[in-house]
Amino acid sequence: MSPHRRQRLAHLLIFVTPALWSANYVVARSAIGIVEPHMLAFLRWLMAFGLMLPLAWPALRTAWPAWRTEWKDLLVLGALGMWICGAFVYIGAQTTTATNIGLIYAICPVLIAAASALLFGDRLGPLQSAGVAMALAGVLLVLARGSPGNLLAVRFTMGDLWVVAAALSWTVYSILLRRRASALDPFARLTVITLGGLVVLAPLTVAEALVLGVPEVSLRALGLAAVVAVLPGFGAYQAYSFMQRELGAARTGLVLYLGPLYAAGVAWWLLGEAPAWFHYVSAALILPGIWLATREPGRPPVPHAAGAGRR
Repeated sequence: MSPHRRQRLAHLLIFVTPALWSANYVVARSAIGIVEPHMLAFLRWLMAFGLMLPLAWPALRTAWPAWRTEWKDLLVLGALGMWICGAFVYIGAQTTTATNIGLIYAICPVLIAAASALLFGDRLGPLQSAGVAMALAGVLLVLARGSPGNLLAVRFTMGDLWVVAAALSWTVYSILLRRRASALDPFARLTVITLGGLVVLAPLTVAEALVLGVPEVSLRALGLAAVVAVLPGFGAYQAYSFMQRELGAARTGLVLYLGPLYAAGVAWWLLGEAPAWFHYVSAALILPGIWLATREPGRPPVPHAAGAGRR
C-alpha cells in the first residue's frame, strides 16, 4: 500500500475505531453476574490471540532473532494494554455506566498530546489546536448534558476510579508503543503484546477464581468474550496500532473523543434511549474538530522504516 493510501486509511479509521471500542463498554455492563472481570479479559485476549497468531506467524518466525530481545517491552505493554485496560474496565463497569467509561476515556487525548509534545516534540498547528478545542468542547457538552451547571454535580463512583486507572494506563501504553522501537510490523507486534498480556492475566485470573470461586463458563459468557475479542480486541487494537504508525500518538489519541458520542448512539440503538439536542450539537463539534486536528496540510507522508514506523 502506498504512503498516500495508508494515510487515507488511517484518517478513515479514526471514525471507525471508536465504534468497535464502544462494544467493550456495552459488554462490560452486560457481563455483570455472568463472567468475572479477569476471566472476561483473559478469554477476550485468548480468543484475539488465536485470531492474530496464524496471520502474524510468518513475520514472527522470520524476525525472531531480532524481536526476541524485546520481551520485557512486550510484557510491560501487555500488562498496560490487556490487563489494566481490560480487567480494570470490567471491574469498574460493575459500579459505573457505559457512558461514564466513554467520558473518562475522553481525557486520554489531552494526556497523550501533552506527553507527545514533551517527549517527541509533537506540536499542533493553529488549525489542529482549534480542532482539539472543538472536540473537547463537544465532550464537555455531553458530560454537562447541555447545561454547564451539571458539571459541578458530577459524582464519581469507585467504578469510575477503576476506569480512571485504565485511562491513565492507556495513555502510558500509547506513548510506549511509539517510543519503544520494534523489529516487528504493527500487526505482528500487537500479537506478541497480546501474548504478554495473557502471561500477566493468567495468574491473576486463577487468583480471582480462588477468591470468588471457580466460574461456570457459559455459552453466554463465551459469546460476550467473543464480541470483545473480535471488535475492540482484534479490530480496534489493530486499527489503533496502524494509526499510531501513520499519524503519531497525539493525533491517534483523538479517537477517544468520539467515545461519548458513540456510547450515546449505542444506547439509542440497544436501549431505545433517544439522543437529546446536546448530542447533536456535540457531534457537530467533535466530528469536524477531529477532522481539523488530524489534518497536516502541505506535509507529505513521512516514510517509515520497516517494522519501526514512527515509534
